[in-house]
Amino acid sequence: MHIVVLSGPEMAAEFEQKFQEEREGVSYTFLKSHNLLDEQLKPSDVVFDFLLHEHPERLSLYAPGQVVFCNAVTIQLAALVKQAYMEQPCTLIGFNGLPTLFNRPVLEVSLLHQESEARLQEVCQALGAEYLLVDDRVGMVTPRMICMIINEACYTLQEETAGINDINLGMKLGTNYPKGPFEWANQIGVKNVYEVLQALYEDTKEERYKICPLLKTKYLKRESF
Repeated sequence: MHIVVLSGPEMAAEFEQKFQEEREGVSYTFLKSHNLLDEQLKPSDVVFDFLLHEHPERLSLYAPGQVVFCNAVTIQLAALVKQAYMEQPCTLIGFNGLPTLFNRPVLEVSLLHQESEARLQEVCQALGAEYLLVDDRVGMVTPRMICMIINEACYTLQEETAGINDINLGMKLGTNYPKGPFEWANQIGVKNVYEVLQALYEDTKEERYKICPLLKTKYLKRESF
């Protein structure tokens, strides 16, 4: 099984960390450009495309027989296919491709079609990876929860109810979370948190996903906490 990984350097490094154990019959090629050529993709059985959600039109480059894992945190797979005007796309599988949330013991995934689960099982078995199947929805599960927590923490900070260190410590001690909300925000990336919340609010129009002005300011200024 040959796997092409299309990502920036940060997620390429995280991918290598997650799948650092050599597996018999599994090989990799890492690409870091949006300007793909058919000959770069045809030899691959599986593609992990961390960037496809930014360029849905590239979905047409993939063959029907290919298994394509798409970073589906900010877009529903069904919406991605519609944007690409594809009637019979490849075997499309969504995954949680956010920094620090990808390299976890269990791979969080979603399916465009339920009958694709057999292919998902086949790939994950070859990689030695466990997976958790979630609904094909914007935000998936883990990003939705963590980004909502970060957003609520931003409101608390904005109201000057508590400081960053106190909020981080309080969340870890009070809820036994591994990280405080602002630690999570910095590791996932404020830009990514903002974009997840923006996609969630546009999809649901629920107030709990309405972006805190403080978080928006950090995003616009490209600042971390």
